[in-house]
Parts: sequence; C-alpha cells; structure tokens
Amino acid sequence: MSEPCDLDAVEARRLIGTKDLSPVELLESCLARIDAVDGPLNAVVARDDERARNEAKRAEQAVLNGDELGLLHGLPVGVKDLEQVAGMRTTFGSLLHEHHIPEADDTMVANVRKAGANLFCKTNTPEFGAGANTKNRVYGATGNPFDPEKTCAGSSGGSAVALAAGMMPLATGSDYGGSLRTPAAFCGVTGFRPSPGLVPNIERAVALNPFSVLGPMGRTVADAHLLLKAQADVDRRDPFSGDDGLRLPDILTGADLGKLRMAWSVDLGCATIHSDIRGTFMSRLPTIASVFGESFERAPFMEDVHESFEILRGVNFVGAHRERLEQNRDLLGPNVIDNTERGMTYSLGDVAWAHTAQTRIYDGFFEFFRDADILICPAAAVSPFPHAHLSVEEIEGVAMPTYMRWLTPVYALTMALPASCVLPCGVDNEGMPFGIQVVGPRGSDAHVLQVAHALEKVLSANPETGRPVPNVS
Repeated sequence: MSEPCDLDAVEARRLIGTKDLSPVELLESCLARIDAVDGPLNAVVARDDERARNEAKRAEQAVLNGDELGLLHGLPVGVKDLEQVAGMRTTFGSLLHEHHIPEADDTMVANVRKAGANLFCKTNTPEFGAGANTKNRVYGATGNPFDPEKTCAGSSGGSAVALAAGMMPLATGSDYGGSLRTPAAFCGVTGFRPSPGLVPNIERAVALNPFSVLGPMGRTVADAHLLLKAQADVDRRDPFSGDDGLRLPDILTGADLGKLRMAWSVDLGCATIHSDIRGTFMSRLPTIASVFGESFERAPFMEDVHESFEILRGVNFVGAHRERLEQNRDLLGPNVIDNTERGMTYSLGDVAWAHTAQTRIYDGFFEFFRDADILICPAAAVSPFPHAHLSVEEIEGVAMPTYMRWLTPVYALTMALPASCVLPCGVDNEGMPFGIQVVGPRGSDAHVLQVAHALEKVLSANPETGRPVPNVS
C-alpha cells in the first residue's frame, strides 16, 4: 500500500472496523489523490468536500463510540452522474440539466448511503449514458488512466478511471449495451452487470425494459460484491425485482473451478474482433482453461442480435428522449439524437419482430448452459482508441454501421439478460488494459461472482494476466 486510497474496499472497511484506519484519513487520501491526478483525466466532475468531511468525522465518531457499523461504513463512494445524489450537482452529462441540484437520492443511491457509504463525488458519463466514449458538452472528455488521450469507454467511464487511479475504493455504474463492462475492461478494474431486478432500477424511463441495469464497480471482485450487497434489494416498483439479492453470499470463498465446464468464445459467433484482441485472448486462454475441469469452444445462439438490439434500444430512446428531441434538439448530443431518430423509424411490426428475436436469444442462452457452467469471452473488440473519435468506425476493414456496433461483445450478451463480471487480464499489444467477461444466465449472479473470484486469484498470480496498475505519478 502506498496510500490509504489505494486499499481495496474490503480491506479498508476491515481496518475501519478494527480502528486501524480512520474514515477521515481515508477520505482525505482520496481527495488528495483526486487533486493530484484528476486534472488530465477528468473522471470526477462534482464534489462536496465540506459535507464529505463532516460525514467522515461522524463515521469516525461512530467507530469510537462502538456503534453498529454499516456494510460500507466510512468508505468514500463515487456515484455515476446518471444517478441523483441529494444536494450534489447531477447533470446526466446533458446541457439540459447543467445546473440541476436534486433534493433526494435515487433509490439505489439511498441504499448505498444507508449502508454507511460517504457519497463524496460524482463521476463523468456521456450524455444520458449514450455511447461508449465518456465525453459530454457539460464536462468534456474523460481520459484513460493508462493514456489520457485515449478513451476509457463508457458510459461508466468516470467511475472506472477513478477506481483505476486510486481516487476512491468503490464507484457505482450502470449497463445497457456494455456501459459498465467496457469501461472496466479499458481501465483494468472489475465491473459486475447483475441480472435485471437484482438492483432495483426505479428511476428508468421505461420500466418494462429489462436491459438497463445498475451495478457495482471496484478494483477486485470482492470489492464489487461488497458494493452489490448494499445495492441489492427487493422493491416491487421495479417489475423485475425479486428475492435474488437475498441469496448473495455474505463473503466470496471462490468456486471449485476444477469441477466446472468452461465454454469460451472469441467473438460469440456474431462480433467483429480486431486480430490483436483475438491474439491476446488466445494467448491468455491456456492459463484460464488450465484451472477448469473441462473447456471447449462454443458460441451461444445470437441470430438476429444486431437488428433486434438496435430496434429495442430505439424503443427505449424514443420513450426516454422523444420529448427532449422535439423541444431541445440544439442542447442534445449526436448519440441521443441518432438513437432517438432511428427509433422513430421503426414500425410496430419491427418492434414485434425484435421482441420475438430477443426471446429466441434468451431461450437459446439458457439452453447453452445445459452443457456449460460458465462462459468466458473478451470484454471488448478493440484496444482503447483516442477519445477525440466518438466511436469506432471500422475494424480491420469491416465498417461499423452504427456507433454501437463495435460493442457487440457486450451488447450481444445484454440481449440474453446475463449476469456478467469483467476481470482485468493483463494488457494487450498496445500496452493497454485487456479484460475478459465471466458470464452466466439470468439469476446466476452468486455463481458468476464465485467463479470470477476464484479465477481472479489465478490471474493475479501471473504477471501476464494480473491486474495492470496505471502510473499515477
């Protein structure tokens, strides 16, 4: 450990509980790290230092008093700027909300606060989370901690960067077409996309859309699991909420990988993957496969995944943004405009077809796991690229027809409603972080976390596959 802010969240929380680390000391370390390194990164976009320091002092006094401490007691947590924190500027990355100060926490945020977290800052995101490049007209671009001129992906890019650079031990994220998973992969941290409803998502515009989920981000699987336990809840206002959160393990002990059947796929049978990423994955595969009882190459059923994803995403964008587009087009960015306008071109027949196509993908995904216990694949199709480019236009001569297409390795899985954990797995040929997805079907969250936790230990023991750490100095 170089500074308290570099501690894993689980360890920091243990030290707080044993009075070996003050919440005040931890917060000051996080604030100092932000001041020192965030200038060229632009990950943290709103702060309330005075309130955070008061919260840290109260947390410290509670420890000294011998009070009962919450799951996240005294831990500074960054909140993605799509989620409202009472009294703290929340813009959604949009000029429409440039000066918005909410009066109340969003539901998930309130649960994290109730668990004892010190919600001390907001992290950057693209406008309304649209796109896998964290830049907007309010705050500008967020740089990758391994190369600030390159993208950290999105839309949970600010959270991923802040974690990688040691600005905070935990941060919240959200994921539709890879918004949590791709930034984790590009920045060398861990992100977990839970099954729909595990973390109630009350504030989303289209309640019957199961594709958008809230989830945790941390530097380790255990850290992400710690935050997830605070986020998970049962809330019938989310139509997908159930009691799955009550079945999360108290601690992660790791799965017995030697008894599991691991299926792997470089491209899921539907993604265009850069040859360097393909080569990196294949070079890491022997290390990964060696610890499983059985491993084999197989892709899940993904027929019609691209068109059905775009149509159903369009439905969501029209529901959320049509009125904004009609009334304030000049204040909106190109991704929101593009998705909403394309969404309005689809017919009822298109939408009905997309729903049936997605149903086939969902059913086929469950069938896939009759023969496999876990699926492992790359988390991104390319290496991080300059954030001056909004998205990837082509991969080795193959044109990307939409700004989302390069995200196929993550959004294809979204259509199956999986539980998916991104693990750092060394660096690629460009020296940038490389990540893999550990994936199971809906409802397998505890199993996926246990597998990822066990595999993380294997990967961290090998310099080639361990978590890369940026040189923040």
